[in-house]
Amino acid sequence: MVRFFMPDKVKITLQPLDKIVEVNPGTPLIDVLHEYGVEFPCGGKGSCGACKVKLVDGNLETSSQEAEKLQKLNYPKNWRLACYCNADSDITLEVSQFEHIILADNSEFHFKPQKGAGIAVDLGTTTIVAQLVDLQSGQIIDSVSDVNPQAKFGADLISRIESCLAGKLDELQKLIREKIGEMVIQMLQKHPVELTNIELVGNTVMQHIFCGLDVQPLSMYPFESPNLGSKTPTPEELGWEIQPEVSIKFHASIGSFVGSDILAGIAATKMARNEAYSILIDLGTNGEIVVGNREKIICASTAAGPAFEGAKISQGMRATTGAVSSIELRGKDLNCHVIGNVKSRGICGSALIDIMAILLEQQKIGMFGEIENGDQEIKITSNVNLTQQDIREFQLAKAAIATGVQLLLNRLQITMDDVEKIYIAGGFGNFLNLKNVIRTGLIEAPEEKIHKLGNTALIGAKMFLFEKETEIQNILDLTTHINLEGDPAFQDIYIEKMMMF
Repeated sequence: MVRFFMPDKVKITLQPLDKIVEVNPGTPLIDVLHEYGVEFPCGGKGSCGACKVKLVDGNLETSSQEAEKLQKLNYPKNWRLACYCNADSDITLEVSQFEHIILADNSEFHFKPQKGAGIAVDLGTTTIVAQLVDLQSGQIIDSVSDVNPQAKFGADLISRIESCLAGKLDELQKLIREKIGEMVIQMLQKHPVELTNIELVGNTVMQHIFCGLDVQPLSMYPFESPNLGSKTPTPEELGWEIQPEVSIKFHASIGSFVGSDILAGIAATKMARNEAYSILIDLGTNGEIVVGNREKIICASTAAGPAFEGAKISQGMRATTGAVSSIELRGKDLNCHVIGNVKSRGICGSALIDIMAILLEQQKIGMFGEIENGDQEIKITSNVNLTQQDIREFQLAKAAIATGVQLLLNRLQITMDDVEKIYIAGGFGNFLNLKNVIRTGLIEAPEEKIHKLGNTALIGAKMFLFEKETEIQNILDLTTHINLEGDPAFQDIYIEKMMMF
């Protein structure tokens, strides 16, 4: 009889979060820390230095390449760059993300210091992130994240809407209010600060469910809800046992499927303040796209998210333990990175883009997405395959994004040459290989224009803790939501973007 033994786990203690994470020996830190608010703007290539961590206890081996980079950045000897390091033994880390002033667009966010503390909440379809912020210094005191408990009613927004229409709205509302309330109390019990305000952002469906609004208008054409404005429930109405004078605001949605998470994203990119044109692309559930400058901003949603989040891919999954997150071609072999240093269970959106780019380079798929040798699937790892239908789903998703960008550019009567920066938001953005993003035609622009900005919804929500209402209203006044499918050129451009070149 053959017996298999799991390797002993190693413990990673994170300060000041008081979190202990158990992982398999050899697990890359990038697989662990991105779930706790640490951003990897360069995609874990070691080029930006933003993922620094302080080694408080234990040992992290330093390569010559990392040592050279640390020296250039003038970091102390007990600091490491997380993207270079693996956890081979028990370690204690102080996470630098929680020391820094709020960052947006790799520059300091200038704010007027205030008394007390505030909480920023990004309510996502899949996950919820909340951060407690010192309003005097801008420092992040604590950060918590959790799975959206509504997931039992379905992973996507359509399932949640259907559940609400079937009479489950109250239950979905109770679940999400209680979960966020627990997260708020959890942070306040650890840090007894004077809480002044809580700013929530999320997509339009999440806003409607949290606030107990009728979702029926979001279920049928023309998908226009009369309740897109900001809502200000009291702690008592939410059932949260916090000071009754705390101000709570769920910020306004821009359109039927472009919520306040995108409003926050626009704030994070400073799009509404800049003369130069920029683009924000959120590769999440709805695949939202925003184009504009301080004169005018237009936005739309696309049906791209399900493929990039794994929902319509045969072995697709989110960027969690067991997911193939990146793929490189070494010689003739595929080199796959699996999150968590475990056996692969599936593939997430970033690796899906990688494998498509590799197959195009190898000419193993044709311009219509067909597998050239006639097979119906391609082996990626010993137990993860890419099917012909998966390739079709990718084509649909990348065409949706590329078409959306082109149509919004057309509406503003500009071209990509007029755009200064393109920001990629969304949970798996840290893992994206930009060369492969461009090679597949997902984003048709030079690499130097593309910037990963991480969780722009959370960045913007933190900015809203300090922003005046007039500044937020200015973004809303500048921004117009449009329906892409109603554009006469939509069908022709969409078919063109389906092609694989």
